[in-house]
Amino acid sequence: MSRRGVALFAAMCVIWGIPYVFIKIAVRELEPTVLVLGRTSLAAIALLPLAAARGALRPLLRRWLPLLAFAVIEIAVPWWLLAKAEQQLSSSLTALFLAAVPLIGAAVARTTGRRERFSRQTLAGLGLGVVGVAVLAGFDTSGVGVLPVVEVVAVAACYAVGPAILDRYLSDSPALGVISASLGLCALVYVPLASAQLPSKAPGAEVLTSVAVLATVCTAAAFVVFFALIAEVGPVRATVITYVNPAVAALAGVAFLGESFTAGMGVGFVLILAGSVLATRLVAPAAPLEPAGAVQVD
Repeated sequence: MSRRGVALFAAMCVIWGIPYVFIKIAVRELEPTVLVLGRTSLAAIALLPLAAARGALRPLLRRWLPLLAFAVIEIAVPWWLLAKAEQQLSSSLTALFLAAVPLIGAAVARTTGRRERFSRQTLAGLGLGVVGVAVLAGFDTSGVGVLPVVEVVAVAACYAVGPAILDRYLSDSPALGVISASLGLCALVYVPLASAQLPSKAPGAEVLTSVAVLATVCTAAAFVVFFALIAEVGPVRATVITYVNPAVAALAGVAFLGESFTAGMGVGFVLILAGSVLATRLVAPAAPLEPAGAVQVD
């Protein structure tokens, strides 16, 4: 990998590893709908002019239905669920649960691709990953209801299905156009939803800064860097960040929010990571889909 590739890879590991910290800060004063509106609208404002200038929006007109499905499953639903879950879960634990995205992606690829049979290795990986999720849920969610855990697992499922929609129906569409249009559509949907839940007083500077960072750095700038990374090292290598992001997020939660990192979190993450590696190792040659998480928007 070239020096530029290493620099882009490191940047993406950080950029998509820190959103959980800023989401945790933002939901202290903002309802999830308001946070999603702020993030999608600011990111759309930044990316739509760039996409329009590059002619990346017009080709999407005849693909409006899969574009809408992608926007809902990859952004609208998971971002709301993620913010809602982090009202109770720590940012570190939330991120570690999302390490299961490649795991779910392997199952999606196996059941929707050309070959539907699961190899023993894939089944072993899926089983190991499920045990890892169970360890996280069993040892590190005491005092927390079941709902936040279910919400995070649903986010992981959305992040695994989103790339499958992209690969199957939008693979020949400009990526920048797909992302910017999806953000714009989601912002429009959240305007009426968020307007009824606006805070009674202006949020603090820390919260406003978090929303701005989520929109400009973790979304708009992130995709520009991610597209550059794909061009530099290829899509398969680029998706390796999926395995690194949760670890970065956990460390960020401990360092900046004073969250604890327990033995259960460590064991659960290792099991999920090992399961993901096993489950996805043979998926690429057997199915047309790239490893899930290629366009995960955290």
